[in-house]
Amino acid sequence: MTQEQALTIMKTGVNIYLTGSAGAGKTYLLNQYISYLDSHDIAVAVTASTGIAATHMNGMTIHGWSGIGVRSFIGEHELEQLEEKKYLWKRFEKARVLIIDEISMLHGFQLDMIEKVCKRFKRNSKPFGGLQVILSGDFFQLPPVEKKSSSAQGYGETKKDIATSPTSGSNTKSSMVYESEAWKILNPAICYLSEQHRQEDDILTEILNNVRGNNLEEKHYEYLDKCIDRELSGIKATKLYTHNVNVDNENNLELAKIAGIEQVYNMTSKGHEIIVDILKKSCLAYEELRLKVGAEVMCIKNNFDKGYVNGSRGKVTGFEADTNYPIVKLYNGMTVTMAPELWAIEEDGRVKASITQLPLRLAWAITIHKSQGMSLDNAEIDLRSTFTYGMGYVALSRVRTLSGIRLVGFTKESLLVDPRILELDLELKNESYQNELLFNKLKKGEQEKLELEFINRMGGTINTINSSTKNKRNKIERIHDTKIPTVLITKGLLESGKNIKEIAKERNLTAGTITHHIEQIMKEFPETIITHIRPQQKNIDIVKKANKKLKGEEEGKLNPIKQILEKEGYNLSFEDIRLAKLFI
Repeated sequence: MTQEQALTIMKTGVNIYLTGSAGAGKTYLLNQYISYLDSHDIAVAVTASTGIAATHMNGMTIHGWSGIGVRSFIGEHELEQLEEKKYLWKRFEKARVLIIDEISMLHGFQLDMIEKVCKRFKRNSKPFGGLQVILSGDFFQLPPVEKKSSSAQGYGETKKDIATSPTSGSNTKSSMVYESEAWKILNPAICYLSEQHRQEDDILTEILNNVRGNNLEEKHYEYLDKCIDRELSGIKATKLYTHNVNVDNENNLELAKIAGIEQVYNMTSKGHEIIVDILKKSCLAYEELRLKVGAEVMCIKNNFDKGYVNGSRGKVTGFEADTNYPIVKLYNGMTVTMAPELWAIEEDGRVKASITQLPLRLAWAITIHKSQGMSLDNAEIDLRSTFTYGMGYVALSRVRTLSGIRLVGFTKESLLVDPRILELDLELKNESYQNELLFNKLKKGEQEKLELEFINRMGGTINTINSSTKNKRNKIERIHDTKIPTVLITKGLLESGKNIKEIAKERNLTAGTITHHIEQIMKEFPETIITHIRPQQKNIDIVKKANKKLKGEEEGKLNPIKQILEKEGYNLSFEDIRLAKLFI
């Protein structure tokens, strides 16, 4: 099934299990659907089984969102306790769609608890209280882990990896979500993505597919044997380890080898202390980032405008004079000054907690667990100490080509897959194919009718074009004739990732008007993330310097700033100045 076909099915409002191999684009598709829901004013709860996965979509853990926290059981008494929490009532009252990413790492009993809580708060006996539920993940990847208790009080949890190893002999057996009662009553439509957007190597793709089929042949092991201790061309490989202690030792050792002055960048945070602590633990950013010229670094955020994505590699070549921000020469050929970025946990459209830090981490080594969701050009991988199904598969699937893999060692056991998942995968593929055939039979009018019914059922908005204003901007109206303020329409488009020009074109307004909207948005909703429209750092710096020269009533005004800039030989428009001021 293609991403487009899966998105079409989602828009009808049916419950979905979205799956596919690593690199199939599951997170990308989820973000597309989130943007679609936002454009129709349908409230969506974006969650994931782990904090790391949640930050990929600016969401929060499902444990925190649902209130189950670290509980292993929820009965009548526990439900009554949750009902005392006002924030949960507000959260469930608003939610219409629930997304849970990396579902493979969630226990079956936890999904049962979540389903029970949803019914209770929605006062609805339908599965999950009538929410549309989108589950996403890949059961061939890392399975659930046992959890120790935590003081997070429902916002997250501390995890200790003691999952069953295929070779450890442990008797621990944890039910997977597809074995839960909640899965059975939800009966999700299967959308199995078949495209590949990460691997660029037919041989590696063949190896990974055969790992998933548990039918690796001798030729595949021979391919992998050739990767052992071989020299990699190009950039220095990121080392993937199974345990944190190896990662920390490797990165500290390599940084210490570099002569020169060490620059230190400390994380800043805002919001509820407990939630901030969870965000720190779940995010890949360091609380204290230490860098030197020559340090190998990895980007841990997507910034398509600047030319890097989560997993992009590079080397620190210097530090900007005014800001002391590191200048990174990316291995894709681009040179970028890395400014701080924001990670946030949102609730009801408000930021509950946020941290700000440079979107970099030392890249000599990283754990396989934290590498999930990344795409690497090359990696040095040690598979001799894997302790659970899926770890070997996840490690190999991080890399785009086989030529980019250097193996320290591996065993055949490290590439085994859970026999239960092997059998399930065949069923999922078949169900996905049947759904593909079913929805392909729908006529255009039938599909549009289902989409409209879903939007109406969720109390959303629809886009209507008035023929008498054909050459004017589209009117966006809420069902039941409630109109949305024009600034909030711009806010929704801004949060969907569109830049100023794209918003102006879609709304048939000038770029200046949109910039004015954004100025209003930042006053009323200062937590709004606008890093994707950040201008060049040079523009920000010169506007900041010009403004400092102004005194009294002239301070901050556009004309005086523009006059100073023109005297100094800078030709910035009023829109350029206004945009730069948003980042000062």
